[in-house]
Amino acid sequence: MATELALPTADMTSSRIVRVASVPAGHPYVRRVSAAPGIGVLPDPPVGDPPTDVWWPPVVLSAAWIDEHRDEADLLHIHFGTESFAPGHLTTCIAAAHRAGWPVVFTVHDLDHPQLGDQAAYHRQLDELVSGADALITLTPGAADVIRERWAKESMVIPHPSLLPRAASGPDATHDDVVRIGVHLNDLRANVDGPGIVTALIETVAELRSAGIPAVAEVRMRHRVRDDKARDLIRDLCARADHTRLIEHERLSDQELAVALGGLDLCVLPYRHGTHSGWLELCWDLGVPVAVPDVGHYVDQHPDAVRVFDHRDHSSLTPAVLGLLEDDASSRAGSPARAHLVAQRRRTRAGTDAAAAAAHADLYRRLVQERIR
Repeated sequence: MATELALPTADMTSSRIVRVASVPAGHPYVRRVSAAPGIGVLPDPPVGDPPTDVWWPPVVLSAAWIDEHRDEADLLHIHFGTESFAPGHLTTCIAAAHRAGWPVVFTVHDLDHPQLGDQAAYHRQLDELVSGADALITLTPGAADVIRERWAKESMVIPHPSLLPRAASGPDATHDDVVRIGVHLNDLRANVDGPGIVTALIETVAELRSAGIPAVAEVRMRHRVRDDKARDLIRDLCARADHTRLIEHERLSDQELAVALGGLDLCVLPYRHGTHSGWLELCWDLGVPVAVPDVGHYVDQHPDAVRVFDHRDHSSLTPAVLGLLEDDASSRAGSPARAHLVAQRRRTRAGTDAAAAAAHADLYRRLVQERIR
């Protein structure tokens, strides 16, 4: 069975800092799960010459870099950002980490990669990472079941931490009677079914309005996208639809994103494949119910706040949306009930995020101690 998140059992009183080479380091997820006392994360090495403001492709994942920096870390933790490497590269990196005396932890965020259409090369990478790592972490029991079935290996289940900045807040004003149902398409990466989900959302809004529910659709998309044809089709669909607003924008700041998401009465995830969703975590923090496609393990993340639809069947979105509206009828965007829910969830996150960080720290110390022995 998967190892569920529990209070740490190892001796956490040691004053020695466990130094982690994390791939990546400067990501909100990584910062939250490595926030326990006694854990130090090496910063992401600069990428490019001159250095850029991105962390990928990760410099840490190089046998030469690991050999050169072997005395600066105690452990290698791989999260994501590996997709650009050729087959065999990660095996070489894991071998270098073991030569350096570093245990290797791999968190299986993605069983199918959201940035890729063809999954074959990524699945081969998973074979390397899962087989070579000394310990595995994943985010949901369902993903742990797949790992066990596919690779006959056990993994710790440590739920996704909050990604909402501590100071971020949603909208201040209470909405009118309009029910705002939103979808964020971002830059139309490979797993986003932009035209399909927009079509389904437009049809759902029409059905809700026919039933007397004053619904509107809010579609958000970045100016720069990866699929120009899909963007043009989305523009056309929104222009021809009643009660649909298309908002095109640059990348939103953390506060802008919190306001945009928090202003929705309901959010729809637009994915055709995937495993876990940070977007879903943001919605949960902001009290926004979410309609999720029947792929991956989104339901496992927050079963109390989601309804599932068939991503291949547009008509299935309407009952999912209706179910969510009935579940959360009193928690409208900007309402006192929504504010109370957000405050309650912040308190919950304070405990679960601390437990997740402690579980990571406990695992790191155990692995390092085993290596020393």
